Amino acid sequence: MDPRAAERHNRYRAYMGNSPGNSHPSGTHAGPVTNDGPARGEAGRRGILARRVIGAVVLVAAVAVLADFTAAAYSEYRVSRSLRTGAQLSADPEVTVHGFPFLVQAVRGTYRTVDIRARAVRPDIPGEIVVEATLSRAHVPPGDLADVHLHSVPVDEVAGRMRIEPVELGRLFRIPDLSVQLKPVDKDKSDDGSAGADGSANTDGSDLSADGQTNTVSKLVLTGTILTGIEPRTTQRVSVQADLLLDGDQVRIIATDLYKDKEKDSATAPISTPVVEGPLLDKSVVLSRFTRTIDTRDLPFGVHPNKVKTEYGGIVVEGKGEDVTVDMDRFARP
Repeated sequence: MDPRAAERHNRYRAYMGNSPGNSHPSGTHAGPVTNDGPARGEAGRRGILARRVIGAVVLVAAVAVLADFTAAAYSEYRVSRSLRTGAQLSADPEVTVHGFPFLVQAVRGTYRTVDIRARAVRPDIPGEIVVEATLSRAHVPPGDLADVHLHSVPVDEVAGRMRIEPVELGRLFRIPDLSVQLKPVDKDKSDDGSAGADGSANTDGSDLSADGQTNTVSKLVLTGTILTGIEPRTTQRVSVQADLLLDGDQVRIIATDLYKDKEKDSATAPISTPVVEGPLLDKSVVLSRFTRTIDTRDLPFGVHPNKVKTEYGGIVVEGKGEDVTVDMDRFARP
């Protein structure tokens, strides 16, 4: 064979041997062979397994959270029903067990915080007042929280509150349009309308204590429409300044003088600024209409009051106790 023809023949064979899809005789190959098919299959199987595991974990977590909230809601309902029966309330009180997870607290028998809120009737206060209690670290054996006969609960701290809201205050004073606010010099001490940053600012320098001593907590301005006695059935909207006192278990609101807003004569004063003027007005009669004593007796769970403040137009009485065993039946009973 011609050498040049032989060389062309060899080149042709080499070309055909490197072509895709060409089958090679035994002992020959066209170059490097990759084996990535099995690797891709293994990676795919691992991805599917990981997704299934993640989905299972999410499902289990969702079921656990749902079970926890269900158990908490059921326990809150049972405690609420028990409190309504024991305290003779007209409606179920609001009961909230704080902290997550609830079931862990139930197993340990110690609940971080339990809030209770209800409306109750007091014989010395017209209408209904709001009574609230916060139990901090309540110790209840596992399973007893849902017991309808739960009576005694040891707690590290209990805080009781009694709120007399504006409508009830108006009924108490027999002045339907009664409004209660801090005297302007005191109002600057707080942005939320309460007496001071902690609700107990004293305007006369005295300190609040729970030893039975009378302490002035704050200066108030009371405004309302009353019969003046100048003429039969004559009414007048008047304002008085008053002291808010805590005297043992009694809250005293004592009107001390007629009140005139110093900003009345300023251009920025509101038109409705209440003012009392006139020599025919019987000052002693007016002050007596704005003076009342409220016997708080005991706050929820028998807590003794040690603080009183005005808040959002109402009166709030508070007290605390530590390391006590609360009687659940005394939640709203004085």
